[in-house]
Amino acid sequence: MKYTQEINNKVLKLHFEGDLIGENNGPEVVELANDAIANGVTHCMLNISDVRYINSSGIGVLITLLTKFRNKTGDLYIIKPSDHVNKLLIMTKLQAIFNIAESEEEALQKIKK
Repeated sequence: MKYTQEINNKVLKLHFEGDLIGENNGPEVVELANDAIANGVTHCMLNISDVRYINSSGIGVLITLLTKFRNKTGDLYIIKPSDHVNKLLIMTKLQAIFNIAESEEEALQKIKK
């Protein structure tokens, strides 16, 4: 998996590409989130539109990120999950705990509320 990061107005923006297999990049991404939170970041927008596959460890990474931001009175927004990932979120009933948005603009509107 490849990813890019950007921090803007206390929002960490991550864009994942490829396969989200938690054992490979999970600890690195969690550490990145820890550093961002330590520097005052309160929300995370996670664009996974280019994620082809996600395994159980990848789901664990998403849940860990969600927990870390919610524990700091922030939140995690999943941006435009691919069809495969969206089906997985529905099957596992995780779409009920994640904030899912179709675009960064939609997520930003929810953050501002």
